[in-house]
Amino acid sequence: MPTQTEENYLKAIFKLSGNEKELVSTNAIAEELETKASSVSDMVKKLSEKNLINYVKYQGVSLTNEGRDLAVHIIRKHRLWEVFLVNRLNFKWDEVHDIAEQLEHIRSSELVNKLDAFLCYPNYDPHGDPIPNAKGEFPKTTAIPLSEVQSKSKVKVVAVELDEPGFLNYLDKLNISIGTQVEILEVNDFDDSIDIKIDDVQRHISVEVAENILISVL
Repeated sequence: MPTQTEENYLKAIFKLSGNEKELVSTNAIAEELETKASSVSDMVKKLSEKNLINYVKYQGVSLTNEGRDLAVHIIRKHRLWEVFLVNRLNFKWDEVHDIAEQLEHIRSSELVNKLDAFLCYPNYDPHGDPIPNAKGEFPKTTAIPLSEVQSKSKVKVVAVELDEPGFLNYLDKLNISIGTQVEILEVNDFDDSIDIKIDDVQRHISVEVAENILISVL
C-alpha cells in the first residue's frame, strides 16, 4: 500500500504526463511538488521498486498500469470530495482544494463508491475537472482555453485550469464561474488580452487569465 507521499507523487506524475502521453522529468516533478530534486530521485527509486512507475535514465518517468490505476483512484476521490464540500456543505469553490487533499487519502473504496452514488454520479467537480468513474474512465470533454477563441464569439465557461484561491477569487470578482456565458467582444492584437461581456457588463481580461479559463463555444 503506497504512503500518502507516494500517492501525491503518482498524482503529480499523472497530471504532468498529460494523462500518460509523455515522459515526465524529475525536475518537473520537483517543481510541481515544491520539493528538492534529490528527494524526487529517492522517491522515483522507491516507486520504481514497487512497480508503480517506469524510469528511463536522463529522460524521465511514466506510470505503470498499476501506478496509473492508483493515480486515477486518488484523483477520483479528490474530485468527489470537492463536489461534496461545495454541493452539500456549502463551501466555496476556492476553499475546497486543501481539504480534499486530506480526504483523498482515505482508503475505503466502499466509502468512495457510496459517496459517488450519494452525489448522483457527478461527471465534473466544482472547477469543471472531469471525475473518473469506478472503472477509471474519464468523461470526454472538448473544452478549449478562452484564449483560443476569436472575436465576436459566444461561449460558456466549463472549467478552470487553476484551482488556486487567488485565481478563483479573481474570477468571482469578474462574475465568472462554471456555466457563465461570455460574449467575446474583441481580441486585442497588441497583447492578446480580451474584451468580454457578461450580463451586459463589459470587462477586460489578460491573456494569462484567458489561458486558464476553459470554454465550449455556443
